[in-house]
Amino acid sequence: MVFWEQRLFKEIASARSLSKGAEQCGISQSAATQHVQEVERRLGTTLLDRSKRPIELTDSGRIYYEFCRDVLRREEEFSNALENLKGDTGGAVRVASIYSTGISEMSRLRDEFAARYPAAQLHVEYMRPDKVYEAVRNDAADLGLVSYPESSREIAARDWRREEMQVAAPMSHPFAARAELYPADLNGQDFITFDEDLRIRKELDKFLRAHSVEVNVTMHFDNIQMIKEAVELGSGVSILPARTMQAEIEQGRLAAVKLHAPELARPVGIVHRRRKKFNRAAEAFMEMLCGE
Repeated sequence: MVFWEQRLFKEIASARSLSKGAEQCGISQSAATQHVQEVERRLGTTLLDRSKRPIELTDSGRIYYEFCRDVLRREEEFSNALENLKGDTGGAVRVASIYSTGISEMSRLRDEFAARYPAAQLHVEYMRPDKVYEAVRNDAADLGLVSYPESSREIAARDWRREEMQVAAPMSHPFAARAELYPADLNGQDFITFDEDLRIRKELDKFLRAHSVEVNVTMHFDNIQMIKEAVELGSGVSILPARTMQAEIEQGRLAAVKLHAPELARPVGIVHRRRKKFNRAAEAFMEMLCGE
């Protein structure tokens, strides 16, 4: 059962774009435009303020958007209930993940999930942390994987794992020959870090201040992959989750050195919309994650 009319308007409203909403539903922008105009004619009201860029919902549009979300959630709950009656762990689970969980990590989880539940499908999309929360709130994803997970009125968060943080250094750097480093060793080092708006940057800055360490920030990025590449090129050192550097370590492209700071760890968790009714596939995947 597919409520394509409600899904199309929900996608348009969430993206604040006719073209992006149409793309999500696999139709042309002109078809989406015609459809919205037909709905407006039928309802006798304007749903979108097309004079704004990006487009905005009118008061009527907000009411209709909430209606569409409610209809789609009820349809999802109905489909999940039918699947549960069948007794098999089938269906699909949609996961929105931050990039730093790693494609190799998700490939391992995908293989394990497929081996346990061959009738189920796992769909993963990578995005920035704020987009993960947005996807979960808008029901574009069943589950989200984020670092420093936070609960809210709409979002429930649960712990998954805590990741050890280590110093990342170029193979040519003196740190590469060390077995362990202390926070004070970082004083005066050229340092590559995260963008200021990211939670991990705030936590690293707080850690450095607590140990009276001053570094020379040379670059900052919004993802771990770019930081690793900058470290490899000799632009400085960084502090990163140890498990995100395994491939580079094995290939001899990067050194990861244990940091004597047991209080420093990156929490990674699972987020989902509160009171969401999961299908059996989503429940099974969440149980698998929490069981690791």
